[in-house]
Amino acid sequence: MSDKTLIVCYSNTGTSRRVADLLASQFQWQRGEVRETRSRAGTAGMLRCVADSLLRRHPEIRYEGPDPRGFETVVLIAPIWLAELAGPMRSFVRDRAPSLKRVAVISVMGGKGATNAFAEIDRILGRPPILSTSFTAREVDDGSYVTGLNAFGTAVRDHAKKDDAVRPTDLSPSAV
Repeated sequence: MSDKTLIVCYSNTGTSRRVADLLASQFQWQRGEVRETRSRAGTAGMLRCVADSLLRRHPEIRYEGPDPRGFETVVLIAPIWLAELAGPMRSFVRDRAPSLKRVAVISVMGGKGATNAFAEIDRILGRPPILSTSFTAREVDDGSYVTGLNAFGTAVRDHAKKDDAVRPTDLSPSAV
């Protein structure tokens, strides 16, 4: 099994995209992006974010990037909306579950909800991510997440060929 890793992100505001870009550049991993077919701009877009989270809806998406089937590990990077996985990433995981061999997850959030996202991905895939962690938007904005992101990337690289899952607390005791 080769160590081929792909990063797939969804980012409405650009924060998760910044995390994905830095991780891709640090480890020379390819990157793809989940995009929505409808804009989330304005009040109507924000209300759809709320409804998608509360109702766990699966908005229509398109994926731009390399085919995940060609990778041993896929790192998913997505925001948390109302303490839940962002709807567009929920759609991606549901639609691509059979082609996702090993999954690691990074959640970007205002303050809480990462464990809900990890649990939802576990339910959709029928297995836990090999590794999961979270960063707050504040940590991304002030750059304090960089050391943790590097540790996460190293752990994904080093543990991608193992069968056991690594828990968030192995990397970050403050993961919520």
